[in-house]
Amino acid sequence: MNVMSSVMRAARRLIHADLPLQLFLCPPQSSASLLTWSLNRKFASKQVKGQRQDEKKVKMNKQEVEIRHGMTVAALAAAMNKDFDHIMEALLNTSVDLDSLDPDSVLEEKWIKEVVTRSGMKFRWARLSETRERPNRDVQRRPPADPSLLVNRPPVVTIMGHVDHGKTTLLDSLRKSQIVSTEAGGITQHIGAFRVQLPTGEKITFLDTPGHAAFSSMRARGASATDIVILVVAADDGVMDQTVESIQHAKTAKVPIIVAVNKCDKPQSDPHRVKQDLLTHDVVCEEFGGDVQAVHISALKGDNLLALVEATVALAEVLELKAEPGGPVEGLIIESRTDKGKGPVTTAIVQRGTLRRGCVLVAGRCWAKVRFLFDENGQAAAAAPGEAVEVVGWKDLPPAGETMLEVESEQRAREAVEWRTQEEEQQKLLEEQTAIELKQQQHLEQYRQERAGLSHLSWRQRKVALYRANKAAFTSRPSERTESEQLRLSLIVKGDVDGSVETLLDILDSYDAQQQCLMDVVHFGIGDISENDINMAETFGGSIYGFNVAASRAIRTLAAKKGVPLRLHTVIYKLMEELKEELSAKLPPIVSHNVIGEAAVLATFSVSVGKKVVPVAGCRVQKGQLDRRHKFRLVRERDTVWEGFLSALKHHKDEVQVVKSGMECGLSVDGDADFRTGDVIVCFEEVAVPQVTSWDPGF
Repeated sequence: MNVMSSVMRAARRLIHADLPLQLFLCPPQSSASLLTWSLNRKFASKQVKGQRQDEKKVKMNKQEVEIRHGMTVAALAAAMNKDFDHIMEALLNTSVDLDSLDPDSVLEEKWIKEVVTRSGMKFRWARLSETRERPNRDVQRRPPADPSLLVNRPPVVTIMGHVDHGKTTLLDSLRKSQIVSTEAGGITQHIGAFRVQLPTGEKITFLDTPGHAAFSSMRARGASATDIVILVVAADDGVMDQTVESIQHAKTAKVPIIVAVNKCDKPQSDPHRVKQDLLTHDVVCEEFGGDVQAVHISALKGDNLLALVEATVALAEVLELKAEPGGPVEGLIIESRTDKGKGPVTTAIVQRGTLRRGCVLVAGRCWAKVRFLFDENGQAAAAAPGEAVEVVGWKDLPPAGETMLEVESEQRAREAVEWRTQEEEQQKLLEEQTAIELKQQQHLEQYRQERAGLSHLSWRQRKVALYRANKAAFTSRPSERTESEQLRLSLIVKGDVDGSVETLLDILDSYDAQQQCLMDVVHFGIGDISENDINMAETFGGSIYGFNVAASRAIRTLAAKKGVPLRLHTVIYKLMEELKEELSAKLPPIVSHNVIGEAAVLATFSVSVGKKVVPVAGCRVQKGQLDRRHKFRLVRERDTVWEGFLSALKHHKDEVQVVKSGMECGLSVDGDADFRTGDVIVCFEEVAVPQVTSWDPGF
């Protein structure tokens, strides 16, 4: 009995040790077979362990579905990124009544888990999470100052008007300088800011805005930064397009206007007509009962400029322009550019406080610690309210039109810039999310429309019908690898200042000939042409257009080596003319047909040439001449029956090259042509005419 109990205990130990039953019943006959069995068991155990690891990896890669109590069928399908029919399939062979389910039916907790599990996914319960709001680290303008702290400041006056009406010449006479000679083509293409001190002691800050049609955004920025607008109108030209636009900018900014009627020294000038034309645009001068001062001047000769200055000073006194000279600085950036020796440089007007070296400024997503300040004469200076100054020390180049605010430290400036950058990114993400949701809504509406006609079917029949429809749509779908044959011109735009690049991009946005040739701006920036610009242009197969920028000899050599066109200009309308020429050169030529001669078919007959019977038409030339080297067309009742070349042209029995008007001839053609009496034979030549782009940028 004791022996039997010992045997049973040993058998149990062997079974719990995972030994095969065959070994227990039939032990190995030798030590070699026992070794082989142990090795096989060792390898088998490793394989099982590896399989378990793979199974764990598969489980880890399962999709997670966030579930909650009281979920409807539609909500569960949305959480799983599936459709209604998928939920129905997952609930097959369960006790759920599928016929009674609809998208708004509420599922029990166990069936929610069952659907997720059968779909090969994992579930997790939704949790309510509270998101902490980030503290606002932005920089804001200060509240209005105490009136007792305000002092008088010089007015900011903007010179506006049509191109070539004498705006810059007027500033020349006021400053006794030669600004016009420094502008390319005599056209102002930037916002110039200058401070003028009059003999009477008053100071006025003048802004000279471009008058060309392309620089509308610069004029708008100049009007918004100013106190008074001097509208220059030529007495010989009168009110022009940019004159009207300048009036609209001044009215939008609610800025008072002084009219300077220029070129009154010319014999054909008519100042009275100019003031009458201004009435149609709600600019009523004082002599017509209005409140707008009108001064007759000659900017070139300097006539009556003192009266214009007095009118400006008087209007400034009426406006009572004051500002707080102390406290953190506030201002407006009116222009920005990149200088080789100075780096990013901005031209700004100080509106509050006094700007000095060492101030820390924030503008948009850029900040600066002011290293240098320069006035219009290039001298270092502090800037009081109402004065224009160049600021050097920016880490990045802020865009023109941004508000410039002073902060207490560099750390505070970094925090403000980081906050603004994050806010802008969040805004972009929100816009993208809105676009995605709109696209999803459109897709859902299309999805519902496709299933509206299948609502009378059961869900099984609907599944089969949708499968067949999708299969047919997939087989009839065109290939996605077909390359577009649309013509394309890629551009890289570089400018000397931010305003110039902004203007060029505004003009390019008006491009409306995409059906002829696509035009893409792949990159734009400020500064001279760099090696990176050349490499990018080579990558996209595009051209580089530069406005008031330079390219070194090494850059030009690199561009020529890589075949990248460099289009550098200092006058904007010449740049646009070359761009239009390049766009036109991309277009294929238009083939036109020039008629050389016409002949009437008088008779038809056949001629045997070897074993072949050739139809021949007997004709008389009525207009021009028939030349065998060109193409011919057989016209019958205004319809073209045949087109091609002649195989033979004879006058009497002689082979000829040309048959002139009034002569008779016989001709045969290459191919099959059914000649009939009364048909017309037309001889024509194909001429390739260059195609011109239909885009009109207004130059």
